[in-house]
Amino acid sequence: MKIVEREVLSLKEKEVLRELWNNEYPAKLNLKTIEGFELYLAGLSKTKHYLLFDESDKINGWAFTFLRDQEEWFAIILDSQIQGKGNGSFLMNEIKKNNTSLNGWVIDHENEVKQNATLYRSPMAFYIKNGFAICKEIRIENEKMSGVKINWKR
Repeated sequence: MKIVEREVLSLKEKEVLRELWNNEYPAKLNLKTIEGFELYLAGLSKTKHYLLFDESDKINGWAFTFLRDQEEWFAIILDSQIQGKGNGSFLMNEIKKNNTSLNGWVIDHENEVKQNATLYRSPMAFYIKNGFAICKEIRIENEKMSGVKINWKR
């Protein structure tokens, strides 16, 4: 596996990443069109992308950082076929190299369903293992997501 850093994504990469997003995140978060995906990305500022490629140059994971309210935020998505094998930590460690603090939202329950009708498993244990603190008092609750803020500091 190798990580490639990008500031700008190609249309082909966006299509692959939108599919990865829709396959791995809860169905409520699906981005139905490439235009919707591009609109989401365009709404972020100072975005940096980290693409995880396998030996055959297929994208199997994606992380990105962005600025929100003067804080560095991130999201990470891995193909379920490569989860639980250290690939997420490999990607996370690459993001940490370029930041002193990271914030994210994490779904902290097992009530969501993916588009393939399987349960979305909360990645909370992954984040705790990777040194994140749970900010229990800060939650996001809306029609798309119910989760808690997490934070990592160097």
